[in-house]
Parts: sequence; structure tokens; C-alpha cells
Amino acid sequence: MKLLRRLIRRLYKYLEVLMKPIYKVYEKWLWIQISEGPMPRHVAIIPDGNRRWAREVGKPITYGYDVGYDKMKNLLTWILELGIKVITIYAMSYENCIYRSEEERMYLFKLLDRALNDLIYSSDVHEKKVRVRVFGRLDMIPEELIAKIRKVEELTKNYSDRYINVAICYGGRQEIVDAIKKLVDDLVSRKLSIDNINENMFRKYLYTSYINEPLDEPDLVIRTSGELRLSNFLLWQIAYSELYFCDVFWPDFRKIDLWRAIRSYQRRERRFGR
Repeated sequence: MKLLRRLIRRLYKYLEVLMKPIYKVYEKWLWIQISEGPMPRHVAIIPDGNRRWAREVGKPITYGYDVGYDKMKNLLTWILELGIKVITIYAMSYENCIYRSEEERMYLFKLLDRALNDLIYSSDVHEKKVRVRVFGRLDMIPEELIAKIRKVEELTKNYSDRYINVAICYGGRQEIVDAIKKLVDDLVSRKLSIDNINENMFRKYLYTSYINEPLDEPDLVIRTSGELRLSNFLLWQIAYSELYFCDVFWPDFRKIDLWRAIRSYQRRERRFGR
């Protein structure tokens, strides 16, 4: 089985070299298709498949996470190039922070630390006025990471040209429960009347409330790895989002995969339930 996997990987690399000129032509053709169409203002991404990809290439799971992190940096560059205003990244789910092994969680937190350092010292973040926010059950992550999160948020708090949201130990159900708790507190303290409660008011209690409306709701949600589910991600915000499921594992995600998702988005008629 290991020998077969090695042969398949070698064949894939050989085909990749042969297909490179064709790939470039296809990329240009795809760009012509999407460049004049409406771009989504807010893209949310579920970068799934790091562990399965690592197993397929015969590497440790941590290698999959490393390659996946490098891919995320590529994605942020592609997103900025397209002029998309908001990206929300599902970095770790609430369930990841409970059920993954201690070793795996600590490795993911190590990558988060690396990501925060990259954002703090990124010239693109400051040149393009990108506001960075991290949300979720942050009480589940190490204190030193929380301090670093607060630092990058403070450094970028006055920016509003672009937004990068990172969801850590996040769950959509947990977010809604937290919002209800805050709402009830305001009702009890009489800061809020029950007659004032509606959808627009409720969204102000969500983690994404700091983004100017209607940018707090994704136009397009992309999930990789071929799984057809949302995994408790932004359950309130994606009520009318367009969903795109990509078959490739996250480490294999390419610029053309992003552009295909955008092409699919541009070809859809958005009715918002009407």
C-alpha cells in the first residue's frame, strides 16, 4: 500500500509538470470569466482536510497543518488581490478544542501564535488597513495567546478598509447562546425593552457585530475536502449565504479553486428568501 501511494504521488508530480503550461492558460481563461463580474464582499472559509491530506501523502498530521497554514497565507494574498473586503476563517471549532488530543491542540495553538506574529508584523495588514479580530471561546486557549490576540486587535482597531476574522474554539450554537445571555442581561438591567428585540438588534450581540452591516454576513462560504456540511459555523450569519463545496483537501487548494468558487457565486441569482 505504501509503495502504491509513493507511485501515485510520483505520477501526480509528473503530471503536474506536464500540465503546468495548460494550467496557466486555464488560469487566464478563468480570470477573464470572473474579472468583470461582481465580487463577493465577504468570503468565509472552512479549510478542511489537513489531517486526511497528511495521511494520504504519508506524513505526520502536524505536517498537514504546516502546509495548510502556508496555504492560508496564500489565500489571504489572493483575497486581497481580488479586493474582497472581509474574510472569515474557521481556524478551530469548539469541538476541536474539546475532543482533539492535547498534543494536537497544542500544535494548533503553536500555529496560531505564528499566525498572530505574522499578522502583527505584516506590511500588507497596515498598508491595506486590515482590521483583525479573533473570536470564539477564547477562555479555552492559553493566556499568552490571548495577550497576543489583544495586541493585534489593538494595533488594527482603527482600520476599516478590510477585515480578517479568525474563529478559534468557535461554535455557531455557542455564539447564539452567548448572545442570548448578553441580551437577557440587558433586559434584566432595563437597558433593553422586549419590544425592541428583532433580527437587526439581535445581530449586535453576535461575535461579528463589530463589522459594519451588512458585511457581517458572508456572501460566499467555501468548504474544502468534499464534506457537505457546515460544522456549526456562523449559523446565524449564513442564513442567505451562497455555499460552495470543493472536493480538494485544504493543502491542495489552488488559486483556480478560489476563482471557480467565485465564478459559481457570480452565476447564481441571490434572492435572500424572496
